[in-house]
Amino acid sequence: SPFEALAEPNRRRILDVLRAGERPAGDLVDALAISQPGVSKHLRVLRESGLVRARVDGQRRLYSLAPARLAEIDAW
Repeated sequence: SPFEALAEPNRRRILDVLRAGERPAGDLVDALAISQPGVSKHLRVLRESGLVRARVDGQRRLYSLAPARLAEIDAW
């Protein structure tokens, strides 16, 4: 569930970074000082819960917030 995803502090930190706009995973690794596998794991949970979306741009995958899902949580 999105609430379980938000319970983990690093996932909330990822969402905070993404509030500034779309970012590749490497930027999140640098910004949060978490290993690449750790960031990937957290992004997968956030994507599966509908809080983050990903799009492919050439060789990169770019991550952004999913505003509709976040609005549902905010309304709750």
